[in-house]
Amino acid sequence: MFAVIKTGGKQYIVEPGKTIKIEKLPQEAGSEVVFDQVLLAEKGQDVDIGTPVIAGAKVFGKVVRQGRAKKVMTIKFKAKKRYKKKLGHKQPFTEVEIVTIAA
Repeated sequence: MFAVIKTGGKQYIVEPGKTIKIEKLPQEAGSEVVFDQVLLAEKGQDVDIGTPVIAGAKVFGKVVRQGRAKKVMTIKFKAKKRYKKKLGHKQPFTEVEIVTIAA
């Protein structure tokens, strides 16, 4: 059994027991989170496809931790103008363990 959910402007393939890293959510570690934008759900031979979402379908998960990804460095440079700028960015994320899929 698996499903495709949409959160944070991205789509994720999820199944019970799987851990995914998604865009930061306001919940704290240990709390429950519900994803109601289920685009596709599969159970055995039955496949439900939403237009665009499946009505009444939900995916339940548990927040494992909040974190920040590795630093990504960027450099701005203009030739012959003595201009160079170095920037860094750490993207925050939420790690969620999928508990059940109710389609």
